[in-house]
Amino acid sequence: MTLNDSAREQMVQQQVRAWDVLDERVLDTFRNVPRERFVPVEHRFLAFADADIPLPHGQHMLRPNVVGRLLQSLELQGSERVLEIGAGTGFVTACLAAGSAQVRSLEIFPDLAETARATLAELGIGNAEVVSADASRLESGERYDAIALTASLPVRDERFERCLAIGGRLFAIIGDPPVMEAWVVRRVAENAYARESVFETVVDALINARRPHTFTF
Repeated sequence: MTLNDSAREQMVQQQVRAWDVLDERVLDTFRNVPRERFVPVEHRFLAFADADIPLPHGQHMLRPNVVGRLLQSLELQGSERVLEIGAGTGFVTACLAAGSAQVRSLEIFPDLAETARATLAELGIGNAEVVSADASRLESGERYDAIALTASLPVRDERFERCLAIGGRLFAIIGDPPVMEAWVVRRVAENAYARESVFETVVDALINARRPHTFTF
């Protein structure tokens, strides 16, 4: 076992499983997707740490425990078409691709999108595409079996829910610091949704996300 393998297994046991991620498929995804390959070289020593890893443009990689809860919440079975909002450098993209049929990821920063595409290609992950696009302009014409928002929303944005197929699941973190809530939304019928709050955390906000209406005088 290499040093990376040992550190990876420690991450799985002490961070991911310890945060109530018990789905063995999700834990195996963490073992099989090389997280260190998606970390900027200057921060690679933090690849398996419970830490906010800086990315360009003031962004950060999600902590492993949050990624674990995200993946477990989506309950991927291998046949889903997935939409990801916020590719970053592509680690969550790769994890989603490992558990689904196809992933389409939107990333607002072209350089991050290119980095993600390059790393995914180097690893031979062919069922994920990363598109440079502003998710705040998302239209609800297409539907997906699962949607993962890797950045937070100040307020609920129903456009993302409307992009779910019936039976589909959405993972979203909503609120402002110091407390945000992670929600799982299931589309149970054409005009009906079930929503569940699953944990609290704080992550970077989605660029150009809708904000609450304020009164002006």
